[in-house]
Amino acid sequence: MSHMDMIDPFGRHITYLRVSVTDRCDFRCVYCMAEDMAFLPKADILTLEELDRAASAFVRLGVRKLRLTGGEPLVRRNVMALIRALGRHLTTGALDELTLTTNGSQLVKYAAELKAAGMKRINVSLDTLDPEKFATITRWGKLPQVLDGLRAAQEAGLAVKINTVALKGVNDDEFDRLIGWCGEQGFDLCLIEVMPMGEIGEGARLDQYLPLSLVRAKLKTRWTLDETDYRTGGPARYTVVRETGRKLGFITPLTHNFCESCNRVRLTCTGTLYMCLGQQDAADLRAPLRASESDTLLDAAIRAAIARKPKGHDFVIDRRHAAPAVPRHMSVTGG
Repeated sequence: MSHMDMIDPFGRHITYLRVSVTDRCDFRCVYCMAEDMAFLPKADILTLEELDRAASAFVRLGVRKLRLTGGEPLVRRNVMALIRALGRHLTTGALDELTLTTNGSQLVKYAAELKAAGMKRINVSLDTLDPEKFATITRWGKLPQVLDGLRAAQEAGLAVKINTVALKGVNDDEFDRLIGWCGEQGFDLCLIEVMPMGEIGEGARLDQYLPLSLVRAKLKTRWTLDETDYRTGGPARYTVVRETGRKLGFITPLTHNFCESCNRVRLTCTGTLYMCLGQQDAADLRAPLRASESDTLLDAAIRAAIARKPKGHDFVIDRRHAAPAVPRHMSVTGG
């Protein structure tokens, strides 16, 4: 079948799909989930076969990069079967990259298998190197387990990027340490502004919000940040830390809108396609998946959705908008 392109109303080629393979997680990070999350019933969740069919349809329609997210993708039962199946698109050359965002808790178990399935790099979410603070932020997580996982990833030959959410009064005293540590480990680092998504408790997010422009100005007093046009297909703007030679990225959905070049859509584990992380508009792909063995309906539903991709999002954080811009939790859409 001839290779198709998906082009949205603003002329952007949609080449990057993020797939949340589960809404479940073995951590309960304070900015992402409530402690007593109610999870989706099993019948609502796409099977591994359905996730493969959906992701493969996007690859057929022009997606070149697939990122698996969650929840925590590696807690989904038998997720490696899906990852190995999707790896076939790397072999055929239909896909340039298959990757994963993880909390690192399961990497000791899976790092070698991920590499064998064709993954070259992974993103690991890590907000602090302080074990007590780590336990507080993740509620259920244990830092040594994640550090062991990072070691396993290195041993398996996976490149690692650390994703750190900047939290005022929580980890804002640690960025220098993280940059130094990533330099020693050979990891890239990406700092992320906290996003207004999901009810997670009394004004917490306003109190946590830290503009990265401030962080960056402070970092420049200690590090030399060289501008670069490096891009991974995501929203990060990268610099190179001259002292360590590693990349340092900034994702600033609030203070710097990066929508004009957005090439991404997101599929949740229930088969809902979000054309924009910061908008409510969505398309149901589960119905066409389950209605027919053939992919005709699925392909048509995907095309119709891409035709509705908005120009950009409306994230704002301020006192007048106390409610989150988007009511669903970050764990549902998968970051």
